[in-house]
This record gives sequence, C-alpha cells and structure tokens, in this order.
Amino acid sequence: MDQESVNFRLVEYLSGFVTPERMETFGNTLDNRTRYITVVLEDLYQPHNASAVLRTCDCFGIQDVHIIENRNTYSINPDVALGSYKWLTLKKYNHTESNTLDTYRTLRSTGYRIVATTPHRDDTTPDSFDLKKGKSALVFGTELEGLSESAINEADEYLRIPMFGFTESFNISVAAAIILYQLTNRLRSSGIPWQLTQPEKTELKLAWLKKSIKKSDVLIREFLEKERNKDR
Repeated sequence: MDQESVNFRLVEYLSGFVTPERMETFGNTLDNRTRYITVVLEDLYQPHNASAVLRTCDCFGIQDVHIIENRNTYSINPDVALGSYKWLTLKKYNHTESNTLDTYRTLRSTGYRIVATTPHRDDTTPDSFDLKKGKSALVFGTELEGLSESAINEADEYLRIPMFGFTESFNISVAAAIILYQLTNRLRSSGIPWQLTQPEKTELKLAWLKKSIKKSDVLIREFLEKERNKDR
C-alpha cells in the first residue's frame, strides 16, 4: 500500500480509541485549516509572546509556523499557549549562520512569497493586501527590535498595520492577531482554494490521534504487523 492508503487505514483504526465527539472536532477543525497563509517568527525570545502567537495561529486556522532561531531559542509558555502548539506544525530553522535566508529559500521553493511585517515600509495593509497573488508567508520579528535587516531586505513584499498614536508598533502577539484576523476572514470569503488537500487532512488527523491516545505507538505497531501478515 502507498503511504496515503496506510495513513487512511491507520486513522480508521485509531479513531476507535477516541470518542466520536473528538473525531468530529478533528474534522471540523481540519475543514478550517489552511496552509495558504503561513507564519514565520524570527528570533523571538519572550515565551509569553511566542506562545500567544501560536494560540492565535490555532484560533485562526493557520497550520504551519516556521520558527527562526538565530540568537534566541524559541520557548513555549504552556499557560499561555494552552496546548495550541500540539495541533500546529512547528518547523524550526537553526542549523546555519543565516537561518533567516535559509527559511526564505525553503518557503520560496514551496511557492510562498515572503511578506515582512514592519511599520517602516509603506507597502500594503491587511485590508488591501492582494491574497490572490499566491501563498503568503507572513514574517514577524522580535518584540523590541522588529525584523532583522536581512529579513526586511530579502522580503518580496511588506505589510503594515496603520497606527495613529505615539507608539511606534504593536506587541508582536497583538500584531499577529490583527493581521491574521483580517487576512483569514478575507481569505475564507475570497473564492481562493485555501483549504488543505484530503491527504493533508488525513496526515494531520493521524498526527493528532497519536497525540490523543496513550501508547499510540504500540497500537500502530500492532496494526502494521497485522497488515503485513495479510499481505503474506
């Protein structure tokens, strides 16, 4: 069997170990998940804000979060994240001297345009941002310094939130919430094919089942062994 078929049958098998209500929640959540917009976090160092962004991504249906670790290691405050990180796909970039550029190259190779969020470039705002141009990776920077110079200079586009007070910028968790609320609302009513594919939904449902069931690895081994015996 190919991997897609294996995943589908594993989901069917493991679903018997959780409640029907849990499976319904998985299905409803996956129907509202998207990878058309993804979030990139560069060098965040405050666990409170880092965790708040994950919670926001989960609430607005953003599945993937790309985490750049240059000087700072990303850490999660479980009291703030409230378990949201368990349902997201977190991808860390921390193996090179230029992790930001490595992240940009990886995202571009999968069809994303890089959109730096910064109040210092007058490009576009959440209400005028062109969603139809293609998949977007929204890049957010540190709480005090914002994005690095390379993160800004190497971006394809820029996004800012209009502000009318003395303060120069929003807290990062607030900025992410404002931008994602507006963009995901617009995306869902746009006619753009923003939803996950069926194989993606099955793969994520399997991952969520593994996290929901005690000793799921034992159950999976037993299932796969039975499947191999059938083929003999």
